[in-house]
Amino acid sequence: MDIKYVIEELLNENADDLTISKALRNSINEYFKKLDQLFDKTQGKDFLVKHTRYIDSIITAIYKVAVRKMFGIYSPLSNAIPITVIALGSYGREQLAPYSDIDLLILYEETEGYNTKALIEKILYIIWDTKLKLGHRVHELKEIQEIAKSDDTIKTALLESRFLIGSKYLWFKYENELAKVRQYNQKEYILAKIEEAKKRRHKYPFAMEPHIKEGVGSLRDANLVYWIANVIYGITSLKNLIGTLFNEEEYKEYRIALEWLFRIRAALHLVAKKKEDRLLLQYIPDVATKLDVKGTTPQKKQQNLVTKTLQAMHTIDTFSQIYTKKMIRRYLFNALNIPKLHSGRVKERLFICEEMAFASYFVQENALKSFLDFLVHNEFKKYDPSLVHYAKKVKSPKQLAKTTAKTIKKLYYKNSLYPVLCLLHKSNLLANVVPPLKKVMFMPQFDGYHKYPVDIHSLMCIKALEEIDDPHLQNLWNNLNDEEKALLKLVILLHDSGKGRRQRHHDVGAKLFKTYAQKLGFSSDLIETGAILIKHHTDMTDNAYNKDFHNEKVLLAFVAPLKNKKRLDMLYLLTYADVNGVGNNVYTSYNAKLLKELYTLALESLQRSEILDEVSKRLKKENALKKNAAFLALPRMLQKRILSIESNLFFIKHKTEEIIEISKIAYETDDYTYKIKNDDFLRIEIIRTTPINLGYLLGKLSYLDIVSMEVFKLFDNKKFFRIEFMEKDEENIDFITHVIEDSFDMSKKIRLKRPIIEKSGIKIDCNHSKTYAMMSIEAPNQKGLLAYIAKVFDEFGIDIATAKIHTIKKRAKDLFLIEKNGNFCTRTEEILKKLLGE
Repeated sequence: MDIKYVIEELLNENADDLTISKALRNSINEYFKKLDQLFDKTQGKDFLVKHTRYIDSIITAIYKVAVRKMFGIYSPLSNAIPITVIALGSYGREQLAPYSDIDLLILYEETEGYNTKALIEKILYIIWDTKLKLGHRVHELKEIQEIAKSDDTIKTALLESRFLIGSKYLWFKYENELAKVRQYNQKEYILAKIEEAKKRRHKYPFAMEPHIKEGVGSLRDANLVYWIANVIYGITSLKNLIGTLFNEEEYKEYRIALEWLFRIRAALHLVAKKKEDRLLLQYIPDVATKLDVKGTTPQKKQQNLVTKTLQAMHTIDTFSQIYTKKMIRRYLFNALNIPKLHSGRVKERLFICEEMAFASYFVQENALKSFLDFLVHNEFKKYDPSLVHYAKKVKSPKQLAKTTAKTIKKLYYKNSLYPVLCLLHKSNLLANVVPPLKKVMFMPQFDGYHKYPVDIHSLMCIKALEEIDDPHLQNLWNNLNDEEKALLKLVILLHDSGKGRRQRHHDVGAKLFKTYAQKLGFSSDLIETGAILIKHHTDMTDNAYNKDFHNEKVLLAFVAPLKNKKRLDMLYLLTYADVNGVGNNVYTSYNAKLLKELYTLALESLQRSEILDEVSKRLKKENALKKNAAFLALPRMLQKRILSIESNLFFIKHKTEEIIEISKIAYETDDYTYKIKNDDFLRIEIIRTTPINLGYLLGKLSYLDIVSMEVFKLFDNKKFFRIEFMEKDEENIDFITHVIEDSFDMSKKIRLKRPIIEKSGIKIDCNHSKTYAMMSIEAPNQKGLLAYIAKVFDEFGIDIATAKIHTIKKRAKDLFLIEKNGNFCTRTEEILKKLLGE
């Protein structure tokens, strides 16, 4: 039943105030239960208006109840009672969100014939009893001028007044007072509101969890434009200024963005079941569902919700900044500045004064190439909203011409690129000038780490690079030439451009970078460097923060893709910019120490080119494995163990299928297993956990010529041996089988003839790496050579990690990597004597 009829019946029954308040409260509770259904039918401004009108009906009913209670059957007409109830704030604008406070002004004139204060108290008590969230003011008409002068916040609230119920005569008088309020101290009021907005925007910056009401580009920025327009022009709707302040297309774009914020704010209130104006992560899934945001997955829907919200706030921010400034120019005008402005004229309608760029508001469409020329040839640190207005008039082609691309390249050579990029971003030109950024504009990053969406993060990284405060890094930057500096700025801008795709964003970003850098005309060598930097742009932080970078394997894997100091320096600078671009206080002295320590160690490792080449080849094979279907089908534990194999040569020497096959057999081997192959030549493969008497094995088979032997340490203390001989041996397979079996008996002994080895043919390097020593032997190929060396190693308890045995032109070239377990480097003299027979 309509609440009006319920109240009417209760009044006829002479019900008390509490009973009537309870009926009103029940009606309000039932209404709020159905509010979601109303939202499903109508959203945006229309929903807010409908909700506002319902609250109007409640306030109107309460006023009528109070009048009936005070006057009974002798109630005078509303116009005759010197009281008017007025809506203020968002309620006055008919933009009341579900759980927002209801701001009321109860206006009255003191008259001897009426007990106005008693009536006002009656109205307020009934409202309070309904449990509505009320924010109210009670003032006599003659006080309006004084209270407006005393507080700008009150003045602002009064400017948004809307008549609800009461005396129309009093309302007309009030409107006359409002006209005086608008005219009083306009300049001081407007400048105070601008200053207030600056503080608010600083408190609630553009972020991935935006404040819909108070943040940059929020409803409050939209309000600011209206308040200033209301004071200056006396309008009741911004729409009235189409053709005067802005054109219809600009206003339409702004209104669409505003409509989205209305929808978001109402949905937020309904989802949170309270007054909540921040689009927090916890509410995003439900808000996306409530607004029926499109997307292929729930995650994509949520991403699209935030992207659309940030785009809308960006539109409102730009519109409000441009047209606020355009309206208040008259109050900022100083005739003494005219000569200074004219002396700073750099192009028709374009000016630079004290590192601030300005433009005339009287401008038609401009070509992109012309505007880019201005940006290339002029340095500025800040820009006025008038320049954003100018930039928004720039006509951008769908495809960049070659001459335009050349001009764009010059931007990256600027000392102050950050303000230029911000200007392009503000005016919606950035994605046209830098197409690889198109898909990441306003893209949120819900990783618990980044504070900004991808595009803003990228701009903040450029800012960090141009404001380096670390002397060591500044020196690295200074050592780059102009071309390298320009390339690094482009790399930093595009390092996250591959986000939002199914593939790894590092790889996608590198591809996008290559295409764009080629179009700009960078050299192929620099493009290759840039692609490597983007592919590995998180390696430095990952290694510094999450890994033991003192471990040689970790360090070499980090350095191998870079190959030279220049790339390492550039990656260090990229990492510095990337971390600083995440948010304030993310780059700390502790982080800086870790990164510098990693850089120093990496610099030392770069000097070992031979090992780095091995590691680089190994990494390529690892990447191939990670894409191999057979590898991906293995148990996760086995995949990890394969990738943990320390020997680079194992990866280099074997195909991906061989690596998988050998590892599968090793995974299932407890003691040992072996294969004898005797096709074109004899080959023995052994995988063992149990120690093997290698000297005995090779000694027993020394009647055969060994062409090569490989030893690789796998995982779980297992080793893989592959011994290849010059010829077949079909007659002795049973014998060979017995020898292999016996070689796992460590008590077996064999006498071997000492081969001919010259001292000059033996090289030992105990500083080969932190983990391994290296020994190479070159000697005439002799039967029993390898058996003798293996026997010596067995006697000294030397553990071969990797062996590479090769015979060519009757010369044996043997290379051994030996674990530094204390038995080799401390006893090299004894080992040499034994090998040389001294």
